[in-house]
Formats: sequence, structure tokens, C-alpha cells
Amino acid sequence: MSSSRDNSLDEKKEASPEGTTVAVLSNTDAFDGENQEHSETLWQAAKTHKMACLWALLMCFTIIMESFDTFLIGNFVALPAFKERYGVLVGGKYTITTEWQSALNQAGQCGAFIGVFIAGPITTRIGYRWTAVLALLLMNATIFVSFFADSLAVLTLGQALEGVPWGMFIANSPAYASEIAPLALRGTVAASIQMSWAVGSIIVAGATYGYNTRTDQWAWRVPLALQWIFPTPLLILLFFAPESPWWLVRHGRKAEALRSIERLGSKTEDPHQKLAMIERTVEIEAQQGDKPGLLDLLKGTDLRRTIIICLIYASQNFAGNLIATQATFFFEQAGINSSKAFELNLINSCLKFVGTILSWPLTGLFGRRTIYLWGIGANTVFLLVLGIIASVPRTHHTSFAEACLGVIISFTFACSIGPISYAIVAETSSVRLRALSTGVGRAAYYVAEIPMIYLSSKMLNATGWNLAGKCGYVWGGTALFCWVLAFWELPEMKHRSYREIDILFGRRVPARRFKGTVIDVKENE
Repeated sequence: MSSSRDNSLDEKKEASPEGTTVAVLSNTDAFDGENQEHSETLWQAAKTHKMACLWALLMCFTIIMESFDTFLIGNFVALPAFKERYGVLVGGKYTITTEWQSALNQAGQCGAFIGVFIAGPITTRIGYRWTAVLALLLMNATIFVSFFADSLAVLTLGQALEGVPWGMFIANSPAYASEIAPLALRGTVAASIQMSWAVGSIIVAGATYGYNTRTDQWAWRVPLALQWIFPTPLLILLFFAPESPWWLVRHGRKAEALRSIERLGSKTEDPHQKLAMIERTVEIEAQQGDKPGLLDLLKGTDLRRTIIICLIYASQNFAGNLIATQATFFFEQAGINSSKAFELNLINSCLKFVGTILSWPLTGLFGRRTIYLWGIGANTVFLLVLGIIASVPRTHHTSFAEACLGVIISFTFACSIGPISYAIVAETSSVRLRALSTGVGRAAYYVAEIPMIYLSSKMLNATGWNLAGKCGYVWGGTALFCWVLAFWELPEMKHRSYREIDILFGRRVPARRFKGTVIDVKENE
């Protein structure tokens, strides 16, 4: 890089709305800011950046609403009152037909597919904070359609409408969390998104367990109404959240970025060094173009980054996650009675919560690539064992074994594949294209999930193939395929600054050499 580019940070100043002048410090300050982040341990960063952790967690909690409704619909198909009201008789028992079961499970994802695409341009224009507020207002409104639905068709429409703000939440949360957190905490706070999925599933499991014995419409309407618990409190809190300093710098609002850094950082940290570090990285990326667009995701080294993000997101659907989202129904199909299935689902949800907490220290101890490969490898084995057990004549013991394996698969996903995927997605994207790439990556998730939900329903439903635990063969095979792709293409980005990640991708370093490649703090390309 030329000396004129190296010295560019020394010459810029910005007048804030209050009339004060913010001097952007030298590259030396940028070097010092990056070295300071590298020197912090996980525990030191957590102690000195409490507010950053708080705001990141609050933004991630918006995902509770997608989690809540996804698991809720998965439980409805096992709810006796709901099945009797909307199902058909098969073998003396009521069941929701495969077509409607798939439609209900897919509707929200179809709406979310739209949401993730509109989230990127909206966020690029108005920022993470205002986009979250807008989506929460929309969420409050769309819940009415589902709550007052009197047919499966209207309930399906309600789910599709609710999916639009879900998509906006999931596109923004990992990006915002990774941008406001210090380097040592970046993976941990992004992984907290899985915590929101766990909390949502626990609330659903508790509500449906409490209402599964009711025989009237309130068996499903009360759980639907519980969705209103979340949007308004989160809206009020996030209204006061600091905007991402990275987003502010990208939009030339450096005075506001400095104030945001001061709100997010510690009193012992020099905010000007952090600002200089951010400005340096943004200027390096600005050489690729000032106004990011969707087509930029397919150009140059950003294409490789986009492919990795899409594959990591999509692979969540191929490693046992769909068993987790339809756990109660899976337990019933494995031979567990309805009441016990709801009890087991509550235990399963609590274990997923514990698994997510365990993922926090894991992200500090091990690399993203290591956690992902071991997690998906373990689930591949568990899924194949599930298929083998389901292939022998069914007894009380084999039914119990299938149910236990379903819990183990969900737990493994919750402490490895699920949380680390969000960290990988947030870190892989370039700062310049982050709002767009996280949205497109999540869209890839829905593109994979929608047909897989139909396939999962077909495999489990009595009106379909009725495979029960034999679905482990299918998901075990797809999990193995994902493991092979990740082994060859997934790089290690733990303890890498965004500048270092840009350089590694720019140099086209092979995935397995990312960890060992040394990048000097003074290098820009």
C-alpha cells in the first residue's frame, strides 16, 4: 500500500453536530488499538466491556420471537386439542396432515426469507438500532393475525407475516453483536443468539406442557398470545441502544462513532485508538467501492466469503436441527405417549439452554473450525446410531433409546454447531458488506430449510413415510456431507481482527492455513 494511503488517517477531522472537532488519530493509534484488543483475554474483555455485552445480548434476544414461534408450531402438531380441531383421523387418532404440517412450519420461513433480504438495504440506510425498532413494531402488529386465526389457512398466513420481522432480526443480530463486542468476546456474543433459541424453546415447552391437557381453543391461543411478552420491552430498551461504531464510521459520522465507543468500552480504554482502528479497516475496504450492493457479494474474494456464510448457515438444517425443532412430535413418533413427550420436550429445551451456556467458554478455549468440525462429526455418529436403533423391532427400550438420542442430538447442536455458526457468519463477512452478507446467508438457510421441513414432516408423519427414528440415516448422511465441505473450506478466524481477516481472504490463503499465517499489525493488504 502506498505511503499516501498509510498517512491518510493523520489528515482527517470531523465536526460534530455540537460544533466540536474530532481528530482521527494516526496509524500508530490504529496499531495500538488493535494490539490492545489482541492482548485482552476473554475474562478481561468481559469485565471491561460490560455495556457492550449487555447491548449485544439485548439485540440477540430479538431472536427469541423466531425461536418461540418456530418451536410453537412444531408443538402444535402434537397438541391433542389442536389436532382434534384441525386434524384428520388416522388409525383411530387425530393428526395434522403432512401438507398442512409442512405449510405451517414453512410459512414463517417464507416470510423470513423476505425479511432477510429487506434487512440489508434498510440497515445500510438507517442503521441496526432503527431497523430493530421498526421490526419490533411490525412484530407486534403481525401477531394479531395468528392469534385470531380460525383456520389453518389464516394461521399459515399469520406465520408468513410474522416471518418478515424474524428475518430482519436474524439478519442484524449477529452482525451488530460482533461489531460492538471486543475481539476476545466477538465469538461469544455472536454465539449468544443460540441462547435466544434455547430460551424461546423453554417458554414454548413450558406453555404447551401446561396447556396440552386442555380440550378447548385456549390450548393453542394462550401460547400464541405469549408472543406479545417480548416486542414492546425490547423495543423500549433498544431505542436507547448505541449504534454500531463501525456502521457510523462507514457513514462518515465519526463524532457519533466516538461517543458510541465510549458508551460501549471501558474507562481504561482509549476510545480514540479504537476509532482509529475502525477507520483504518473501513478505509482499506473502501478501495473496493463506496456504495455496497448485493452484486458485490459475488465479486472477487467476497464471493468466497459469501459461499462460506451460505454453506455454514444452510448446514444447520442438515445436522439434526430439524429433529430439535419438532422434538415433541419426534418423541411421539418414536413411541412415547403424548404427555410424556411434552415432559421430555421441556427437559430437552432446558438441556439446550445448558448447552448454549457451555458454548461460551468453548468459544474462548477452542477455535471456530475446531468446534464446528467436532460438533457436526459427533452428531453424524449420533444420527446414524439413531437410524440403526430405529431399524430393529420396536420395544419400550428402543423407543426410550430413540428419544434419548433425540435429546443428545439437540444438546450437541446447542453447544457446538448452533452457536458457533453465528460467530463464523459474523466474522467471515467484510465490514463493508456485513449487513448484506448476513442477510443473504440467512436467506440460504431458509432456502435449505423450507424443502427440508417438508422432507422432515414427510419422514415423521403417519400420513407420510412414517420413518420415525430411521430419519437418522438421512440426516446422518447430510451431516457427513457438511463435515467434508467444512473440513476443506472453513477457515479459522479466532483472535483475528477484521483487518487481518480481510488480508487473509485478499491473499486467497487456503482455509487450513488461516490459523498459522502471520499478519503484521502494519500490513494493509
